Amino acid sequence: MNKYRRILLKLGGESLAEPGGTGIDLARADVVAAKIKLLHDQETEVAIVIGAGNLWRGRDGLAHGMERATADQMGMLATVMNALALRDALERAGLETRVQTAIEMKQLAEPYIRLRAIRHLEKGYVVVLGAGTGNPYFTTDTAGALRAAEINAEVLIKATKVNGVYDSDPLTNPQAQRFDHITYMDALNMRLGVLDATALTTCMDNDLPILVLNLWDGDSLERAVMGEHVGTLISH
Repeated sequence: MNKYRRILLKLGGESLAEPGGTGIDLARADVVAAKIKLLHDQETEVAIVIGAGNLWRGRDGLAHGMERATADQMGMLATVMNALALRDALERAGLETRVQTAIEMKQLAEPYIRLRAIRHLEKGYVVVLGAGTGNPYFTTDTAGALRAAEINAEVLIKATKVNGVYDSDPLTNPQAQRFDHITYMDALNMRLGVLDATALTTCMDNDLPILVLNLWDGDSLERAVMGEHVGTLISH
């Protein structure tokens, strides 16, 4: 029995690239699709928000004097490229998939319409949500929190390359301590960086739990949806 019937899975764009690399690695996309298929086969409804860090990082543009809105708009377009690549991998894995975008581009994908997205999920489709919120100055973490609340997801799962939330960077501090559970306010006050403040506040205001886990740690995603203790839970 699944603990969660409907989830919003937040993926970084790096999940589609080779470790430490950039661009889109289709073999890597196939691995991600296989993990999502395991959830679908357990009758979990899955919506996905994906980032663009493998293709474009706005801070690089800002470092060269680019206007923030332009840098963010380029990032939103890059998320659509990732969404299309992920849809292709999901459909090759046998999953009916729909891409919806917050910026209309009807030749490529459906526009994001909340009730249509929910209907797709109810019909058993995987829904990949691209272009962030459609607005500059908001991260794809915030887009994930917003869409999770809109579609009535039971949890926002942020799948990363780290197995939870730590009190400091475990990659640079071998003594870093991992939290099994942390409150929204503690995550905000400690500035842990796992999600931006707007995303955390959105989840807190809507009583939406956040689960942070390592996407690449075996079947961690599947076990989390089944209710096993995996990663770090952020809630009230």
